[in-house]
Amino acid sequence: MRHVRFLAQGRLHHGTWGDEVLLDEAGRAYRSTAVTWLPPVAPSKILGFALTYADHAAELGVSRPDELALFFKPPSALIGHRAPVVYPAGVEYLHYEAELAVVIGRRCRRVRPQTARDVIKGYTVANDVTVRDFIRNFYRPPVKAKGWDTFLPLGPALVDDVPEPGDLALRAYVNGELRQQGTTRDLIYPIEELVAFVSEFMTLEEDDVILTGTPKGISHVYPGDVMRVEVEGVGALENPVVAEDVE
Repeated sequence: MRHVRFLAQGRLHHGTWGDEVLLDEAGRAYRSTAVTWLPPVAPSKILGFALTYADHAAELGVSRPDELALFFKPPSALIGHRAPVVYPAGVEYLHYEAELAVVIGRRCRRVRPQTARDVIKGYTVANDVTVRDFIRNFYRPPVKAKGWDTFLPLGPALVDDVPEPGDLALRAYVNGELRQQGTTRDLIYPIEELVAFVSEFMTLEEDDVILTGTPKGISHVYPGDVMRVEVEGVGALENPVVAEDVE
């Protein structure tokens, strides 16, 4: 099932998504083009993993890290499907990152990889928007590179029935042109190990989000471009890029 959050008629709704219609808690139907999409969850924290695909590390000219490289995205970076990503004034290189996002289903700590799926509520699509200008060391938290407002499109829906998250195709398009593709089969660390790693030292809460990393294929986007990120069996997330208004 695809679970959604959206604004319609001045109200926040939680519901489900059919082919073209969103249904709210009372079963009322809304056209998907007539609502404001929100991220499907409102997490207390968002954690991302860097360099979890060997081909992406090679693309950047860096070696695979000796241990998992982790960073935070602030909740203020979250936007929904179709909302604009703001290109900060003065930056030179902004790019998309197509990722499978894991949503935690209950409060947990010290989860073992063998039982990690028991604490997962579902999966959604993430675009880990990044400014390369501010990355000087790939093994330190790239907070300024990834933490700008609007830098985490998430959605459109939370999908709770993904049979095998470790075998999903990922793609990113810019203005309809395929720029990035990969598969979660190529993750250096399985999804279950990523969840276990975080929960070893940090309590995870319901609706917390873990970004699992991106394969090779990043490229520059500019104001006026439209990014579309897809994860097989989970959904397609589309967001335009707009220039920052500094007046």
